[in-house]
Amino acid sequence: MIQSMTAFARTQGQGEWGNAVCELRSINHRYLELSLKLPETLHALEMPIRECIRDHVKRGKIECYLRFQPSDVAGADMITINHHLAEQLCRANEIIAQKLKQPGLINPMDILRWPGILQIAEMDLEVIQDQVLLLLEKALQELVAARAREGEELKQLFLQRLENMKVEVAKVRQHMPEILTCQRERLIARFSDAKLELNAERLEQEIVLFAQKTDVMEELDRIDAHISEVRRILKHGGVSGRRLDFLMQELHREANTLGAKSTDVDTTRASVELKVLIEQIREQVQNIE
Repeated sequence: MIQSMTAFARTQGQGEWGNAVCELRSINHRYLELSLKLPETLHALEMPIRECIRDHVKRGKIECYLRFQPSDVAGADMITINHHLAEQLCRANEIIAQKLKQPGLINPMDILRWPGILQIAEMDLEVIQDQVLLLLEKALQELVAARAREGEELKQLFLQRLENMKVEVAKVRQHMPEILTCQRERLIARFSDAKLELNAERLEQEIVLFAQKTDVMEELDRIDAHISEVRRILKHGGVSGRRLDFLMQELHREANTLGAKSTDVDTTRASVELKVLIEQIREQVQNIE
């Protein structure tokens, strides 16, 4: 299945180890970009969390918010103070106060906010690590499921637009003999109006050259081929957003050429309609993983 890059998931868990909430937000991005916001006590889990996300998501900007509150029972032993660092901060405060010749007043809460003052015991971290990662795993499964549901909706939209494009291509193909006949008559009329006398062989050569310049069969064949390739990618699924974006660019180029070669209103109208359908797909392809 193809997946959208837009989704949201939230999971919450609690136990004797404490209470944790994990939120994941996903938006479109050219590559995989991770942004983590973890509490100070769980920074040691940053790398395992990044690896876990990479195992589930291949593309998109992922924001992970993790909040953790230790239980009352665990909190007494789990949160500790780095006394050595606290003493160093106090001494540094006194030195600066002496140099400035001002009272060295310091708020205890300022010291507690200093990175590394409050620590989580290594053993306690090992206890909660599995629980936090399980919570993250559950949130990732919900996120991937949401991305897949939206991706399936986008897939149906793409298939509908592709079918409409096939209809436009079929209309042009159907009218090609009539278009070529009209081109021949128009060219002969131009020669007559200019009062040019050409022998039959020369006239036929001019008609053939003009028909070659305005022939759009090659563009129609390429559009059909690109449509078939887009359908194949949609059926195969997986990470396909960048490939689909490339094919949309190629389809748009062929539709432009079709309009440039057009010598009748119907072909011009088909070219415009094709570009509208292609642009509708292209806008949504930007959100495919």
